[in-house]
Amino acid sequence: MKSLQLKWVILVALALIWGSSFILIKKGLAGLDPFQLGSLRIIFCAIFLLIIGFKNITTIPLHKWKYIALTSLFGTFIPAYLFAIAQTEINSSVSSILNSLTPLNTLILGAIVFGLDFKRTQIFGVIVGLIGTMLLIFNGAIHNPNQNYWYTILVLIASICYAMNVNFIKKYLSDLKPLTITVGNFLVMLFPALLVLSFTDFFTVVHVEKVQHAMIFVAVLGIIGTGIANVLFYKLIQISSPVFATSVTYLIPVVAFFWGLLDNEMLTPLQFIGAFIILIGVYLSSKK
Repeated sequence: MKSLQLKWVILVALALIWGSSFILIKKGLAGLDPFQLGSLRIIFCAIFLLIIGFKNITTIPLHKWKYIALTSLFGTFIPAYLFAIAQTEINSSVSSILNSLTPLNTLILGAIVFGLDFKRTQIFGVIVGLIGTMLLIFNGAIHNPNQNYWYTILVLIASICYAMNVNFIKKYLSDLKPLTITVGNFLVMLFPALLVLSFTDFFTVVHVEKVQHAMIFVAVLGIIGTGIANVLFYKLIQISSPVFATSVTYLIPVVAFFWGLLDNEMLTPLQFIGAFIILIGVYLSSKK
């Protein structure tokens, strides 16, 4: 398959997988706390990847391991916990919409940290995206007093982490196979995740039925929504550009919103407008 066709196939596949991740997090939180969920997500994924790709570890040059560690930190470890904590207070649909700011943050960090140039249209896109974000958050806070919308800050931080990860992958790890990068990432994260899990009460409640039920959702989230998705995403970065790769976040809210509707979540009319403004801002900021 030609690269042009392949990148669109991967983009749609990622949208379906990651768009479903937010509802899986919500279902997992029904029986687990955020730190248990984040840790188990990483552990399930790490075990799966080490089974299918352990031999790839030997192909990672010694001087690349610092970038493997950085991409594991920004690409998965920090966001895994931030999203889980955030969704204890905000809807999965809102979380997915705010995650769509990732291309915008990729552009900003690319310019500030990695020396990419801004264009006038892109600067305008950044401003538009921020306006939409504020509208979405503040209107949601007014109409959902039972939810703490300060937790949206955690999603914004997670999207910045994703943006850092994309730029690191493109600049420093483009010569490695996507599976190699992903296996290396999760080898680095496995032991810290086990350590975090050991500080929770997981091992005293693991026998509880609702905990075991929640673990099924987290296993799917870890293996498919994290492991397989990361391999596809790193492949997409390598055959396209950081901004194109992160444009998957245009489609993620559509999938996540569909799942949210099935789970009785609903946005206010002004939140819909805010979400639409965010996507316009992301589109403008991604224009060459």
